[in-house]
Amino acid sequence: MITLLSLLLACSKEVTPTPEPVPAATFDRSKLAAFQPLPVDFFGELDEPRLELLALGERLFRDPKLSVSGKISCNSCHDLETNGADKLAFSLGHDGHPVGRNSPTVFNAAGQVAQFWDGRAKTVEEQALGPILAAGEMAMPNGDAVVTVLKNDHTYLADFKAAFPEDPNPVTFNNVGLAIGAFERKLVKPSRWDKFLMGDDNALGDIEKQGVTTFVDLGCSGCHSGALLGGSSLMKLGAVAPWPNQADQGKFGLTKDDADKMVFKVAPLRYATETAPYFHDASAPDLKTAIKMMGKHQLGKDVSDTQAAEIEAWLSSTSGPVE
Repeated sequence: MITLLSLLLACSKEVTPTPEPVPAATFDRSKLAAFQPLPVDFFGELDEPRLELLALGERLFRDPKLSVSGKISCNSCHDLETNGADKLAFSLGHDGHPVGRNSPTVFNAAGQVAQFWDGRAKTVEEQALGPILAAGEMAMPNGDAVVTVLKNDHTYLADFKAAFPEDPNPVTFNNVGLAIGAFERKLVKPSRWDKFLMGDDNALGDIEKQGVTTFVDLGCSGCHSGALLGGSSLMKLGAVAPWPNQADQGKFGLTKDDADKMVFKVAPLRYATETAPYFHDASAPDLKTAIKMMGKHQLGKDVSDTQAAEIEAWLSSTSGPVE
C-alpha cells in the first residue's frame, strides 16, 4: 500500500523538461568578404616543378654548409617544426650574434607581395640568396664560394643534375635560389580557419567567430586581409600615432625617400599565436600586446582586453594543420 501511494505521489509531480541548448547566434558571413582560403601552393601560373627540384630545395634549405661557419641553415631561423619561425626576438647569425630584424615565418612567404620587412626582394627565389651572403647571417663571401662548397660534395652534383636535367652546368648560385624558392612555394598549411571560410560553420567556436567580427569591426582587415591576413602591401608603421622605436626606418633605408620612412611590409597573421615575439623590432612579447599596439598606432583606437582576447582566440584557428 505504501509503495502504491508513493508511486501515485511521484506521478502527480510536475516533470521539468530538459532544456534545449540555446543555439549560438548565426554568424554574419558578410564579415568574411576581405578573406580567402589558402591556395594549395604558390606556384600560381608556373608549372609545378619536378620532384627532384623540390627535394633539392628542401635539402639546401636545411643544410648548414651554406653558411661560412657550417653551423646554421635557412631552417635555423625559419624552423619548419615551429611554424616556420624560431621564436627568438632576433635570430642568431653564423657567429652567434643577433640579426637586425625579427625573422617572420617562412610558411606562405611565396604568396606575399615582396620579401623581407622592407620589401627589397620580389620573390622567394631572390630572397633565398640574400641571407646566404649577408655578413651578419650565413656570411658566405660570394656566390662562387657557395658553388665551390656544393661541387665538393658529389651527392650534390647528382642532385643538381636531376633537378636541372637540361642545364649543362646545373650547380650555380642562381639555381640554389630557384631550388629553395620552389620548395618554399609548397610551404602551405591550411587550418580550421580555411574550413570555416569554405562554409563549415562548425570549424570555429563562438569566441573565435566573435574574434573575426571584432577584428573586422575595428578596421584591422583594411590591411590584414586576403588569404594570408596580410602580406599584400607595405604600409607606414605608426600611421596614426608614431611608432615608439624609430631606430629602424624600414623601406627608407633602401630608397632614402622621405615617403618611405617607417614603411614596412604588413605582416601576415596566420600562425600568429605560434610565432611570438612580434613586429620587425620584436617589441611586442605577446599577441595581446601586439593587437593593442596595432589598435593604438595604426587605427587610433584603444583595444580592450576583451577585444584583444577575442581576436587572439580567432587567430589561434589559423595555426596548425586541419585536424
